[in-house]
Amino acid sequence: MSDAVASDAPPTVDTPWPVGLLSAKIRGYIERLGTAWVEGEVTQWGVSGGNVYGKLKDLNEDATVSFTVWSSVKSRLTSDFKQGDRVIALVKPNYWVKGGTLTMQVFELRHVGLGDLLERLERLRKQLASEGLFDASRKKPLPFLPHCIGLVTGKDSDAEKDVIRNAQLRWPAVSFRVAHAAVQGDRAVGEVTAAIQRLDADPEVDVIIVARGGGDFQNLLAFSDESLVRAAAACSTPLVSAIGHEADRPLLDDVADLRASTPTDAAKRVVPDVSDELNRVQQARARLSSRLTGILSHEVDRIGQLRSRPVLSGADWIVDSRSEDLTRSVARGVELTGRLLERSGSQLAELRSQLRALSPQGTLDRGYAIAQLPGGAVLRSAADAPDGTALVLTVAEGRLGAVSSGPTATASSK
Repeated sequence: MSDAVASDAPPTVDTPWPVGLLSAKIRGYIERLGTAWVEGEVTQWGVSGGNVYGKLKDLNEDATVSFTVWSSVKSRLTSDFKQGDRVIALVKPNYWVKGGTLTMQVFELRHVGLGDLLERLERLRKQLASEGLFDASRKKPLPFLPHCIGLVTGKDSDAEKDVIRNAQLRWPAVSFRVAHAAVQGDRAVGEVTAAIQRLDADPEVDVIIVARGGGDFQNLLAFSDESLVRAAAACSTPLVSAIGHEADRPLLDDVADLRASTPTDAAKRVVPDVSDELNRVQQARARLSSRLTGILSHEVDRIGQLRSRPVLSGADWIVDSRSEDLTRSVARGVELTGRLLERSGSQLAELRSQLRALSPQGTLDRGYAIAQLPGGAVLRSAADAPDGTALVLTVAEGRLGAVSSGPTATASSK
């Protein structure tokens, strides 16, 4: 090593540092950082020679670091770890001079407390519930017979095979539009969200199934991510959640229009069984035929009973029975009319007698006469007919002329 280098002189184009010196300085600077507790998600976990080599990703930002767990440390770990776990690690940066790589040497490794995760999840659940995303009123009904099913699942996964196989066994004509996506790990949220949105925009897709074959709580955290849940809530196509996890249900189950316990259950809930439907149709047709046959038989019997009654066996009885009624009515009418005429005749004779008794003619018939002056006025006083006055006398039968000889003396009054 040159004197310039040995004295840590600044490197120049004439006196550059060797790579070894640069690496040594980088290593010395990094080692001065010491240890630190960090939290993240394990996105890679591989064991080789008893040592673990993996990667740890930030929970919110796109930042990843490599880590190493030596076998001596791994033997002291009290839990099993795998890809997708959220962990807290005590790490120290370690720069490997020979390979020129930076890695984090892990001294302690712990799972993030489920209490913390559940508390965060519960806060998000309450927030989404307060916004009405879980309300039953906003749940969309599934189509009775979907022609095309959108399926979001892992590529070549058992969940994909279960859904397609069981759906086609129930209704062979059903078709699928499959959107593969990572269903755990750091890519799961973005890929599942994009797959849901892509299938929702497809006009041929009648219903969407998001399927995964279960897993532990931490592996299912992607399906409780707020952005994914909100994308599912904004979906205009009916959505079925088939994550297959009974305990610690992810939030996608609550916002989905239907929750299925497993991918197989989702296929059975979404697609009707063709044999069952044909049996129902056959049973309905049989019930309808039996009901109609019963109604027709009842009506035929009722018509037969009506026709067998004497009242409908012949029509002459109607005329005969009514003729007797008519004869009685006519006789009664004649009788009543005779009585009415007789009574009216008696009343008329009585009225005639009264009229005759009151008539002037009756007075004339008794021998009286009516004397009238030439002008036609009735003579009422002898003084009105002095001697020589011409008079007209009306008697019971006819009239005669006369001349007054003036008033005559009458018998003296008592």
